Amino acid sequence: MSAAAVIAVVLSLVSAVAYAAAAVAQERLASKTSGAGLLRLLGSGAWWAAVGLNAGAALLHVVALKYGPLTLVQPLGALTLVAAVPMGARVAGRRVSGTEWRGTALTLLGLGALLVTASGPAPHQVLSLTEALAVAGTTAALIGALSRPGTRPGLRHATASGFASGVASALTQTVTVAATDRSGPVLSVQVIVVALLVAAFAVGGLLLSQMAYRGGLGAPLAVVTLSNPVTAAVIGLTLLGQGLQDGVAGILLALAGAGLASRGVVLLTRATPATPIAEPDDEHPVAAVLALESARVAAEQALLPRQKPESEHLTAH
Repeated sequence: MSAAAVIAVVLSLVSAVAYAAAAVAQERLASKTSGAGLLRLLGSGAWWAAVGLNAGAALLHVVALKYGPLTLVQPLGALTLVAAVPMGARVAGRRVSGTEWRGTALTLLGLGALLVTASGPAPHQVLSLTEALAVAGTTAALIGALSRPGTRPGLRHATASGFASGVASALTQTVTVAATDRSGPVLSVQVIVVALLVAAFAVGGLLLSQMAYRGGLGAPLAVVTLSNPVTAAVIGLTLLGQGLQDGVAGILLALAGAGLASRGVVLLTRATPATPIAEPDDEHPVAAVLALESARVAAEQALLPRQKPESEHLTAH
């Protein structure tokens, strides 16, 4: 593995942890503000903290794309889900289940296989302005179809978020490589237009994921984790010439790694959380109210025998 690839892997690891922390924060916020409008979210300090984590993770991701190809950097995004599992369990006050541990192990094993085959040299080819606009237009149409008005927030929004994030990463690599190419101007028309597209898809992906997390963290995050690298890898392989190493053997190893990682992500999606360690009453207001109501009824029933003689005495008078 080259020095550039090592830098890309390290930056991707730190970026994945930051994205995981942001996803856990977004999921908890979404569960507490279900149905809330965007203006209410904008007034929430917790939401801005999640945005800050996403921004920091995105910055690290941008730098990683300067040193590593899409076929290497994007699959490492699956580590976001791996990191989010213990974080989410810790925040929820529960233990990580056995299924979640198996899913984590398979995901890490599959990503290890992908690292061997996809750790190529630093990227040098970029999308032309025409190719960037074509990719952006096609992706925008897909996102519009998946998240059309009236659609209930869920896995379709998560898929759209993954598409947006994957395209944003591919376009980001074009911006970073083109802007640091000393043979041309730093702020060319291509760089400016593609940078604006990156901003639009990055913000769109963030908002779409926020909607998707209203139904929970596991399944939506898993869908985002899978659709994001698939989208970026398709662009990298078809338009940027970012192939895999070791010929046919490398392709087979990459397919096996992708299969293991996908299986691990599916396990993490289907995992049933273990019994919580603690259940604070303030986190479950409905259960608390029901408990109080049951206690009230029991107390009234306990008092009935004492009230009966008084009733008979009044009747006698």
